[in-house]
Amino acid sequence: MNKAALLEVNNLSVTYWGRLGLNFRRKPFHAVKGVTIWINPGQTLGVVGESGSGKSSIANAVLGLVRPSGGSIRLGGTELADMKLRYPASIRRQMQAVFQDPFSSLNQSMTVEDIVGEPLKVHTNMSRSDQRDRVIELLEMVSLSKDNLKRYPHEFSGGQRQRIAIASALALEPRLVVLDEPVSSLDVSTQNQIINLLYERRDALGIAYLLIAHDLALVHHISDRIAVMYLGRIVEEGPADRVYSTPAHPYTQALLDAVPLLDPAKQRMRRAARKSAPATEMFHDEKPGCSYQNRCSKVMSICQNKTPPSFPIDDGGVATCYLYAENMVH
Repeated sequence: MNKAALLEVNNLSVTYWGRLGLNFRRKPFHAVKGVTIWINPGQTLGVVGESGSGKSSIANAVLGLVRPSGGSIRLGGTELADMKLRYPASIRRQMQAVFQDPFSSLNQSMTVEDIVGEPLKVHTNMSRSDQRDRVIELLEMVSLSKDNLKRYPHEFSGGQRQRIAIASALALEPRLVVLDEPVSSLDVSTQNQIINLLYERRDALGIAYLLIAHDLALVHHISDRIAVMYLGRIVEEGPADRVYSTPAHPYTQALLDAVPLLDPAKQRMRRAARKSAPATEMFHDEKPGCSYQNRCSKVMSICQNKTPPSFPIDDGGVATCYLYAENMVH
């Protein structure tokens, strides 16, 4: 782990329990399996992967919305994983969140002034006048005017609602903001505006971001480092430029191949190649070996019998893939 890190997550596991059939036996689902990540102050870690990979479960565990089944979560040296009740106010002030759908995450019965000012009302002793001045300042930070103070969320576009959510998250000047799919419900042009806004606010305020997303190209734009998740595990982690330009793990390469191409002819060729590839299925814990083996074009016999550890990559970071076993220092 990085000793200078603001957020340290070590060997984190998250397990959900469901019902199995009519006999009501409880069956565990291991959403996160021994994940280790860290974020330095003022930097962004992007966690990417398909739906069901476990990335949002990491975000929820960090925020205290779900209890970890194992591992450690430390914010500024304070252990959070052992807290049985919700985080105390001193922790909540340091950590805020922006979620995927701003329409459902904002209280529709509250005005913009009340939504953005609520953290100030709960956590500070500001006068009403000072709160309003701070709310206006926060709205200006996200390119909204004070004319919007008395309006309600349903009167705004999706991008504007997300700007309001960001303003509320920044109200207490947190050290860490968890961004869980913050632009996935927005159109492409609005996505770029919100990502640029987050980038500017991070650099201006020195905030650290834990960014959860499925779009590797979008995550690369704002992240210092990227961690790629597949079925509950980190399969690749490293500097954002390296992971995006020269992905090491076959799954990361597949995520990049899914990014649309500007050339229609090349896009058609890639689509045709996908259709001609044999169908495969994902699996969780039923088989030994690498969890990606069923979908991997480079699978070897060792992949089918032994779960790969993390191997160092020459240009920085690690990948859990036996293609890089020779990089391990003995």
